[in-house]
Amino acid sequence: MVFKTSQHHPSQNSTQVAEDRSTVFTLSAILISFTLIAVSACSKKDDAANAGANMPAPVVTVVSVQTESVPTVNELPGRTAPYLISEVRPQVSGIVQKRAFNEGSEVKAGQLLYQIDPAVYQAAYDSAKANLARASASVGSEKLKAQRYAELVKIEAVSKQANDEADASLKQAEAEVASARAALDRARIDLAYTRVVSPISGRIGRSTVTPGALVTANQAAALATVQQLNPIYVDVTQSSAELMAMRRDLEQGKLKSAGGNSVSVQLVLEDGSIFEKEGKLAFSEVTVDQGTGSVTLRAVFPNAKGQLLPGMYVRARMTQGVNSDAIMVPHAAVGRDPRGNATVMVVNAENKVELRVVKTAQSINDKWVVTEGLTDGERVIVEGLQKARPDAVVDPQEATPAVAQENAATAVVK
Repeated sequence: MVFKTSQHHPSQNSTQVAEDRSTVFTLSAILISFTLIAVSACSKKDDAANAGANMPAPVVTVVSVQTESVPTVNELPGRTAPYLISEVRPQVSGIVQKRAFNEGSEVKAGQLLYQIDPAVYQAAYDSAKANLARASASVGSEKLKAQRYAELVKIEAVSKQANDEADASLKQAEAEVASARAALDRARIDLAYTRVVSPISGRIGRSTVTPGALVTANQAAALATVQQLNPIYVDVTQSSAELMAMRRDLEQGKLKSAGGNSVSVQLVLEDGSIFEKEGKLAFSEVTVDQGTGSVTLRAVFPNAKGQLLPGMYVRARMTQGVNSDAIMVPHAAVGRDPRGNATVMVVNAENKVELRVVKTAQSINDKWVVTEGLTDGERVIVEGLQKARPDAVVDPQEATPAVAQENAATAVVK
């Protein structure tokens, strides 16, 4: 058996050693690079942290809220309705001879609207007048006869039966006079009804008949409709639940009565403008509508210029109580969370920001009325909200009157 011994050349060993050394140097360089990068990043984080710690707290503008008495104003939907309304119908039958008004114009009570042909009714009146004259003449004759018989019966010149008959004839003649007079009055009334006049003062609408039309007494269709629009009613609805809640708050002392026998009402028109005149609450319905669960309230408004027309959709604002513990917060300070709840940023005693959920009842001018979530004296951020974060430390500055007015103007523009 022959054994072969392997031989290594010196040149091959040198090459292998050189390659190993190169690999070690490369790995060392990479490790050193990563170490330097990590040290640099940590140094930057430390510098940023130190810089953040050294930055001053952001300045925010705050207002210190105070409790105050605020009227509880409810804004309710409603519609206008005429103060008086009259559907004009004929009370006698006949042919319309003329129409004596312009459609859409103002008419006065007693003003002629239609003239019905009076010929038939004039003839009936003349006949009733003649019948009354004939009956009156008969009464005179019977009265003289009864007087004579009354004297003759005393001396027994006529029998008592004849005297009684004379008295009966007189009473019958008097009854005929009364009947004829009643017939004359009826004929006079029918003749007067041929003049169809306006029962009230107001604005008249369109006419449903023209001259030459035949109309009948007490027909279903009205000839025209007259509406009195000054003053005018506004009928609004309030849910029975809101009404009960308001009464409960009054009983518990959360609300105080606004006082007075009448409640002032402000009207918001369809275009959002405020009606120039204030109205008064006239009455409240005594029953709840079973279909809507609401109660109807009726207010009266002056309408001398005729701006309000029947059927207009409006909103009525009325003061139904006074909240003595309400807090007013500018519009600019109130935001909304994702759930739609009203929120404000409050600066606590440690100058840290707190996000506070509040309950707003209504808006008055440039402020919200807050009923829950805030207490007297707390500081609410009104400017610099973009720099305030919950639990962050801030530098609160009390708002000056000029800043408050500017914030109010900004809120109104929004």
